Amino acid sequence: MNIKVNGENKQYDLGINALDILTQLDSELKKTAIAARFNGELVELMQPLETDGELSFLSFSDDEAKRVLRHTASHVLASAVKNVVPEAKLAIGPAIEHGFYYDFDVDEPFTPEILAKIEKEMKRIIKKNDREVRFTLPRDEAIAFMQEKDEPYKIELIESLPEDEVISFYQQGDFVDLCAGPHLPNTGRIKALKLTSVAGAYWHGDEKQKMLQRIYGTAFTDKADLEAYLTMIEEAKKRDHRKLGRELDLFDILDEGPGFPFFYPKGMVLRNILENYWHEIHEQAGYEEVKTPIILSRTLWETSGHWDHYRDNMYVTKIDDADYAIKPMNCPGGILAFKRRKWSYRDLPQRLAELGLVHRHEKSGTLHGLMRVRCFTQDDAHIFCTEDQIKQEVIGIYQLADSVYKTFGFPYKIELSTRPENSVGSDKLWELSTKALKDALDEMGVPYTINEGDGAFYGPKIDFHLRDSLGRSWQCGTIQLDMNMPELFDLSYIGADGEKHRPIMLHRVVYGSMERFIGILIEHFGGAFPLWLSPVQAKIMTITQRADAAAIALQEKMKQRGLRVELDLRNEKIGFKVREAQMMKIPYMLIIGDREAEEGSVSIRTRKGETVNDYSQDEMIELLVAENASRSTERNWGI
Repeated sequence: MNIKVNGENKQYDLGINALDILTQLDSELKKTAIAARFNGELVELMQPLETDGELSFLSFSDDEAKRVLRHTASHVLASAVKNVVPEAKLAIGPAIEHGFYYDFDVDEPFTPEILAKIEKEMKRIIKKNDREVRFTLPRDEAIAFMQEKDEPYKIELIESLPEDEVISFYQQGDFVDLCAGPHLPNTGRIKALKLTSVAGAYWHGDEKQKMLQRIYGTAFTDKADLEAYLTMIEEAKKRDHRKLGRELDLFDILDEGPGFPFFYPKGMVLRNILENYWHEIHEQAGYEEVKTPIILSRTLWETSGHWDHYRDNMYVTKIDDADYAIKPMNCPGGILAFKRRKWSYRDLPQRLAELGLVHRHEKSGTLHGLMRVRCFTQDDAHIFCTEDQIKQEVIGIYQLADSVYKTFGFPYKIELSTRPENSVGSDKLWELSTKALKDALDEMGVPYTINEGDGAFYGPKIDFHLRDSLGRSWQCGTIQLDMNMPELFDLSYIGADGEKHRPIMLHRVVYGSMERFIGILIEHFGGAFPLWLSPVQAKIMTITQRADAAAIALQEKMKQRGLRVELDLRNEKIGFKVREAQMMKIPYMLIIGDREAEEGSVSIRTRKGETVNDYSQDEMIELLVAENASRSTERNWGI
């Protein structure tokens, strides 16, 4: 059997596994390899290889390899729980971003004391370095095997699998679990782990099913990486947008409206800044704005398919004895705005943008601050164009999104998602659409990864994954090519040949959701926004009442230059005033005493504690105006 490894073709016996090949090749690589890729497919190191092909090895730096290690860690967790709490019933335990979890059915919730015992038991199991052994059973035997072990959730999972599905199990020591894999060769490759939290989780995510206990954890190949991750988690807790939203008086979610955020005056300042910036850049990019109704008739949602396929997530009502729905998305309204008149090919592209408020009925257990809400504003745009215009329009959208993310200081990665199994449209149109997106990215020289089969059912898409200051990834922007909606709504334009043609529809967002983007910004900056985003950019505070008149005059001058300034004339010590302003993360504290009032100067302190005395008020105003206009994420003048 011929296998290409490290650029060389070598002959091996049929059925050899990657681990044995690795042992023959490089003992150092054997220490870091977690999984392999054979002919482009992810395989575990123990999987027998039975065809010619190309083999490469994956270390923990590879995302797929991370999932293999963390999925194995979830099985170690299940084994430890069964040792500590033998009556626990096993549900599921996948790897997730940054870690893993496992769901258990137990009589009593896991306490911190029990969690500590489970983590200790996990470390004991890992130290044993048991081999991970895969085996399969026929369907009936697999069910009987799980019946013998009294694992009802596993039996249900087996019964839900297709009749021809291979039923596989993994064994580590005395512990056996239903699993498709892949796994590590042995548990000892998990060098560092931590159980992080416990939460309730419904079986199958269904509120009508039993509430299970979900244990979250994470695992690494290096203790230093684990410590760095735990430090990041602690920092993330400090930056939690829900906590900072209340402390900085930006927004809150009240019991009277679960999932429906209240924005307070300072939060509205931030929101309006983002919206004004959005209006400005879209006007420059040749978009026209529309506003479509929040409530539209059932017939519209039937045409779009939402009534049949998205009904459970929609809020509905009756008007004049007819069914209506609050829109869960803006697309159908944007289509009606396009359909209002006849178009020529000379009129295209038509770029219709909308900051549209949508409502979706999310389950209460999934709500999370501004990140998952029931009403939110999407910064939608729908572009109607010809096939020949697709590439240029995609390039324009990309350039717009790129400029926005650079303005806020977000690095990002691009993912191109291709045709899923449940797609609509012809092979020819899918091929054309996917090639158009790919050609646009290639023409710009943009690096991207292919996400096979994860496109929308109506077309391929490009997703922007932003990286925040803590290294976390957020999917915000997207470009989706739609071949379905123009057909459903019978959209057309008159071509150069005088005949009707079907336009191509591009859906796109940049912020994604205004609410969620604000939540991301709060956590990215830790509430310490750059000057142009800060609801209060400076606070003027006096040392004595004799300086009050000078402070009021300075505030007026700054407001006239477009700066957002508050006064603190309270009869309090200046140190107290400064600390309070720093707690509110105000960029600049401007202090005026008797001398400053007389000289027309000001002492400046930043929220980081930097200070400069006797600064000219006029010069300070010019510097702040320039910094504000620059939309920089960093101060561009020294103190």
